[in-house]
Amino acid sequence: MSDTDADATDDPTPDTQSDADRDDDETGDRYVFWADEVADEIEAQNPTEPVVIKGGISPSGVPHLGNVNEIMRGYFVAEVLRDRGWEVRQVFTADDRDPLRKLPRKLADLDENIVDLGDVDAGALGRNLGHPYTEIPDPFGCCDSYADHFSTFIAESAELLGVPIDVVSTTELYESGRMDDVVEHVLANREHARETLAPYQDKVDEEYVPFNPICGNCGKITETVTAVDVDARTVEYRCTDMDAGDRTIDGCGHEGTATFREGKLPWRFEWPAQWQVLGVDHEPFGKDHAEGSWPSGTDIAENVLGIEPPVPMVYEWFTLDGEPFSSSAGNVILAGDVLEMIEPEVLRFFFAKDPNRGRDFSVERLDLLVDEFDRFERLYYGEESGTDDETARAERVYPFLIALSDAPAAALGDVEGDLSATDFDANDLAHRERRREFVDGPFRDRIRLPYTFAAVLGMFDDEKARRETARKEGHVPENAPEWAIEDAFGRVGLASEWAVRTDNEYNYTVARTSLPDVDVVPETAAALDDLAEFVADGADGEALQGEIYETAKCHDRDIGDFFATGYRLFFDDDEGPQLGYFLAKLDREFVVDRLRRER
Repeated sequence: MSDTDADATDDPTPDTQSDADRDDDETGDRYVFWADEVADEIEAQNPTEPVVIKGGISPSGVPHLGNVNEIMRGYFVAEVLRDRGWEVRQVFTADDRDPLRKLPRKLADLDENIVDLGDVDAGALGRNLGHPYTEIPDPFGCCDSYADHFSTFIAESAELLGVPIDVVSTTELYESGRMDDVVEHVLANREHARETLAPYQDKVDEEYVPFNPICGNCGKITETVTAVDVDARTVEYRCTDMDAGDRTIDGCGHEGTATFREGKLPWRFEWPAQWQVLGVDHEPFGKDHAEGSWPSGTDIAENVLGIEPPVPMVYEWFTLDGEPFSSSAGNVILAGDVLEMIEPEVLRFFFAKDPNRGRDFSVERLDLLVDEFDRFERLYYGEESGTDDETARAERVYPFLIALSDAPAAALGDVEGDLSATDFDANDLAHRERRREFVDGPFRDRIRLPYTFAAVLGMFDDEKARRETARKEGHVPENAPEWAIEDAFGRVGLASEWAVRTDNEYNYTVARTSLPDVDVVPETAAALDDLAEFVADGADGEALQGEIYETAKCHDRDIGDFFATGYRLFFDDDEGPQLGYFLAKLDREFVVDRLRRER
């Protein structure tokens, strides 16, 4: 994909998340969604149905938002293909026969609470170094195994985002016998397999055998195969030490026999073997694989297995608030956490951006991402004008961002055919057409409260005041359907959660239900009355902030005390955000009345 036609799905406007997110490739003659290009490549391979799109992860720790990349990148390609009439199956492999090589410093329970290793049964993990993830007890005691615990997060993340995936356990592939034939082929041609891998891996010598048995004595994965019986589908092994980064996991020295179902292929063979067994047509993956496993994987696929590798797509990693994702350092956020602060369609929008470009996911500035999405949505519905490229991008991508699982049931009731989120079949063209009818029909009446305005409303201790303020500020039309109003105010809770988690200027409560008990001396009362007159005439936040200082000086009031009085009047507290800037965001009538101590 060239720089001139790559799609960033970014609006080249000041309200994007950062300069790095701005689209600098608007010079092309036409707009092309990156998922369209990938779909073209897949179709050029003449696939059979269902088209299989795969992602995968080794369940070694907390599956964070960065790991969702493979799900969402594959999702958009799947959606394009489905719109073209293809049946698509999206799978995600949990590489759970991999051995635990080191102890994670951070874990997460199924409620998505991040905890330190010391908060769980760390000893159980320590005793199981070198064991397959599926053979390690769940440190939280709630699932069948360590692997099952963390694979659950992937399935739940996909469900939360409305992505239909099949989570496939690699252990089950081996134990069911589905990997038998490919393992037999690799081991029957082990000399050729060894020669093919050697240029990519230093540890390959004349004794290398591409199979890792599970020791029948200690349960650890071992890398030392001493003999192979292809006809019997067994190997003989010795349980030797395993290198695990800067440490060594001791083998027990046991010598035994294992079947092909009692071990695994090394990763560089297992990946292309998965392509063959699952019939994979496309797989997105991070740039680490592009520089390592992918070149060897394609070589092994073509020259050892005799299959065509899937159509690849390399994506750049993104950072979290400017820092790399790190489970060990605790710099992670889970998809479920994000969806407590923004709508699913906003998060899908983030993943719809150009995968070839690095970007930052900023929790601190989620308001900018939401504002960007809202503008993108308005462009689609023709409620705002933009460049031809911006409009074309919105028209192409926006329908993929809306899932029926997000939509209010009352709104879906207006769609012919009684389409429901639970009955929706992503591969059914009739269902897809009705979803598009919903997007272009009833959902046009949706209401989006500006995110920071919703955060302000979340500060009110009076639900009625929220509704009145939103109407007075023109954010809720008089003739809006009730489902749209209810749905719009759902953003208040999301924005409030964002304010709490980031402890930003909106993490306060405005006392609206009653006037706080504040003692005001006559001189301060006069100053407040003058400030009320200034507010009544209209002013922005910067002007109002400056006027608070000037009013205090004019009435010979201590500036700190005057601000404290304002905080007590509005927050019933001794501190708060920058007062002038904040008051400018509230409805003017209320601010004037409160400054005059009338309500």
